[in-house]
Amino acid sequence: MAELDRNPRLRDPDALFVRLVRAHLDLSPEQSRRLDAALVLLLADQLADSELLDRAIEAARSAVIARTEAA
Repeated sequence: MAELDRNPRLRDPDALFVRLVRAHLDLSPEQSRRLDAALVLLLADQLADSELLDRAIEAARSAVIARTEAA
C-alpha cells in the first residue's frame, strides 16, 4: 500500500507560491479555477498512482475542513 509522504521537499516553497500567484494574475475567477484544476490534473498524471492520489485527496480535504472549522 502506497504511503503519502507528507515531509516537505520543496527547496523554496515561497518561490513556488509567488509563481502560483503570478500565474493567476489577470485571470477571471473562472479562469483561475480552471488553472487550478488543470494544474492538479497535470500533477496527478505525473504521480500516476491512483491509491496515492486517493490518499492525497483525502489529506487535502481533511486539511481544508480542519482549517475551516478552526476559523
